[in-house]
Order: sequence, then structure tokens, then C-alpha cells
Amino acid sequence: MIDQAKIGKFIADKRKEKSLTQAEVAEKLGITDRAVSKWERGLCLPDSSQMIPLCTLFGITVNELLSGEEIMESKINETAEKLIVEMKRKEEETNRYLLQLEWVIGIISVASFFIIVLISAYFVSETSVPLAAILIVLSFIILLVGGYFSLNIEKTAGYYECKSCHHKYIPSLSSVMMAPHMGRTRYMKCPLCGKRTWQKKVLSK
Repeated sequence: MIDQAKIGKFIADKRKEKSLTQAEVAEKLGITDRAVSKWERGLCLPDSSQMIPLCTLFGITVNELLSGEEIMESKINETAEKLIVEMKRKEEETNRYLLQLEWVIGIISVASFFIIVLISAYFVSETSVPLAAILIVLSFIILLVGGYFSLNIEKTAGYYECKSCHHKYIPSLSSVMMAPHMGRTRYMKCPLCGKRTWQKKVLSK
């Protein structure tokens, strides 16, 4: 399991070994010293784009960085495999959470749409037609915005797997919007083999 506190202490130790301040590390990486401080306190991890420059600066490997300790050469492969499994698990957890969030956003936006439409019908009966019209427009805006965010999450959380060649990829938003679907299975063209199949959503590659 990735231990952010352990990684943070490792970064701090390596920085001190190089006799660098947080500000000097930040300057070399083109970031703020606040970001370095957060890493060392275990509040967050370096972005993927910052990991290699940071490792180069400290003379360590990415495996060692994510392990929070120096690794003997004989254990490098074993540690790398464990990190890959852990990162895959975290990716799956994140994508599962996002797909649950998609349902929440969809339900809230649809429920809000119908509630506002019902409220607007009351104002029509009270002859306040302009207010009713405003409410109806508002309900459609909420529905469209909710639908957009739901589809965007559907597109980016996880991957679609081609039934023909088993290629896993993230499609364009327009492809997701236009594709016939049953739940989270969509009929789309695979960018690798070019065949159209019913493609299922999977959480990781």
C-alpha cells in the first residue's frame, strides 16, 4: 500500500542529504515551495510529470520514491510489481467512485427537472406565465448541465473495451453522446481495429 507519510519523510531526507532547501527544490522543478512542503508532510504525492525530475534530482528511482525507501537491486522487480498492483487498485477505486458520482449527478438533475416543471405548472394555474416560462427554461438548463457532467464522467472514468480486439481506450465525448447504449455498454467504433461492437466499461487497463 502506498504510504504518503513514509514517502514524504523519504523526500525530506533525500532533500537534506543534497543540502537543499524546499525553496531550492521547488525552483529546480518549476513549482512552489508549498507543494514541496505538502509532499514532505505526506498531504499529497508529486504529480506524475514531476516524479522523474524529482527522482533525477535526488538520484533515486520512481520505485524507490513510491516505496518511500531505497531498494536493493535484488528486490527491484518485486517492489515494482507491488507498486503496479497498488496503483491499479487505486485507479479502480477512483473510477468506481466517479461512476457512482455520475449516477448521483444524473438522479439529482433529472429529479430537479421534474420538480421545477411541476412548480412551474402551479404558477401557470396562477396566471404568472412569465415566471413559469423562466422556471421551465431553468429546469432544462439544469438537465443539460447535469447530463453533460454525467457523460463527461462516463467518458473519462475507466475505459471502454473493444469486444473484437480487446483494446481498452477512452473515447471522445461526441462518440459517447452519439453511441447507442444499454447502461454503460455502448456500440462504438474501436480506434485500433476499426470494428463497431458493443463495448463494456472497465475500471482499469
